[in-house]
Amino acid sequence: MGIPVISVEQMRRWEAASWEAGRREEEVIAQVGKLLAERVMKLTQPGDAVFILAGKGNNGADARAMEVHLLERRLMVMKVVEPLRALGKVKELLGRKPALIVDGLFGIGLNRDLSPDWCAVIDAVNESGCRVLSVDTPSGLDAQTGAVCGAAVKATWTVTLGAPKPGLIEAKAAQYIGRLEVVTDIGLVPCTEEGELEWVAAMDFNGFPPARPVDGHKGTFGHVVILGGSMGYHGAAVLAARAAQRAMPGLVTLCVPEAVYVPVASQLQSVMVHPWRAGWNLPGSTSAVVLGPGLAAEGIPAEMKQFAIELWRSAHMPVIADASALDWIPAGPVDGEALRVITPHPGEAARMLNWTTGQVQGERAEALRELSAKWGRAWVVLKGRHTLVGRATGKIALNSSGNQGLAQGGSGDVLAGYLGGLLAQPRLRGEVSKTIAYGVWQHGVAADALAAEKRCWSIEEVLPWLGLI
Repeated sequence: MGIPVISVEQMRRWEAASWEAGRREEEVIAQVGKLLAERVMKLTQPGDAVFILAGKGNNGADARAMEVHLLERRLMVMKVVEPLRALGKVKELLGRKPALIVDGLFGIGLNRDLSPDWCAVIDAVNESGCRVLSVDTPSGLDAQTGAVCGAAVKATWTVTLGAPKPGLIEAKAAQYIGRLEVVTDIGLVPCTEEGELEWVAAMDFNGFPPARPVDGHKGTFGHVVILGGSMGYHGAAVLAARAAQRAMPGLVTLCVPEAVYVPVASQLQSVMVHPWRAGWNLPGSTSAVVLGPGLAAEGIPAEMKQFAIELWRSAHMPVIADASALDWIPAGPVDGEALRVITPHPGEAARMLNWTTGQVQGERAEALRELSAKWGRAWVVLKGRHTLVGRATGKIALNSSGNQGLAQGGSGDVLAGYLGGLLAQPRLRGEVSKTIAYGVWQHGVAADALAAEKRCWSIEEVLPWLGLI
C-alpha cells in the first residue's frame, strides 16, 4: 500500500535504471510537462496569465515542457540563467500579477546555499503575493533534508515527481511546500526502491471498504462503545458518536458522566446514551471501545477512569485511546494480541514520551516508533500535517489528505469516533493498517471537500462528508 518516500539518491538510481532499460529522458520530460500542465489547467481559467520561471536544468525543462499543453492561457515563459541580469525582467512580469507562477528554477539536486542574486529572484517571487506551483520541490529547498539553502520559494502547491522525497515532509519545510501532491506515472520503469514511509492516497483505497453483505444485520457490523464527555466538554462526546455512526457499525453506545447525560442524550437519536454509574459494564455485544473524547474536566468519576484503564490493559477487543485518556493509559504490555490504537497530536505525544513538541515534530517517525514500543505495540496515529499511521516495526503510512481547516477543536474527537466505528466491524479488522489509514484519509479528504466548497466551515460540517468520497 502506498508510494515509498525515497531519498534523492534513490530517485537518481530509479532514473538511471530507467535509462538503462531504454527509456528516453526527453520522453519523460514530455510526459512530466503534460501532467504538470493538466494541474495548471485546473488551477487557472481561460485567459489567465501563467508565468513560467525555468532554470537551466531538468527542472526547468520540465516546466517549459508544459507550454504546448497550456491552451487558452496567456503564457509568460522566462529561462533564468544569470539571476542578476534577469531580476529586473522577473520583477516586471511579476508586477503584472499572473494568476499562477510555475516555479521550475531548481530541482531536487540542490544541496548548497544559493548566491545572493538567486536569493533576490526567489524573494521577488515570494513578495509578489501570487499563487505558486513548484515543480518537484520549491526552488531553494533541499529535497533531502528540508533545509532552506539561503532562500526558498513559498509554494502554494508542490507537485513532486515519481515519489515523495524526505525533505518535503519535514515539519520545518511545511511553509515552503504548501500542499504536497505526487505525480507517479512519469514514464520511468516501475520503482523497486523502498522506504520506511509510504505515501497513502485515494488510489490505495479502491474497492475499500468491501461491499456490505446483503444478508448482514446489526450484529454483523459490530458495536462500538464510547466513554467520553464531561462538564464543559460534552460536545466532544457527541462529535465522536456521530462520527462513529458515519462508519456504519451495527450499534453505537455512548457512556457519559451523569452530570452531562441530558445535554448529550438530547442531541442524539440512534446512538444509545447511558449515564455512568458505578458497576456499569460494557454491553455483551461490544466489539470496540473508544476512550477519552471530552473526558477533560475535573471531577471525572474515579471509578470511570479506572474502568477505562482496565479496558486498555485487558479487554480482548480493539480499544482506541484519544485526548485525555492518553494521560491515563499505562505504558507497558496489554493482554495478549489485543488491538490497541492511540491518537496523539504532537503535544500529547511529547507529554507521553517526555520529549519536547519540537523533538516530536523533528523526528516524527521515531516518535511514533517509541510510542508504539512503550504502549504495548499499539498502532499509533500521530496527528498533524501528513498524519502518520504505524507501529514499532513495519511500514509507516503517510497521509496525503487534509488541510489547515482541521486545526479546530473537535477534529480529533471526530477522527477517534470514526476509527472506533470502523474497527468495531470484524470484516474491517483483517487489514488493520489499511483500515486505520483509510479512516485517517477519509477524515482529511472530507475536510478537503469542504475547503473546496467554501472558505469557512466548522468541524460539525465534516461529519456528512465522512465516507462519501
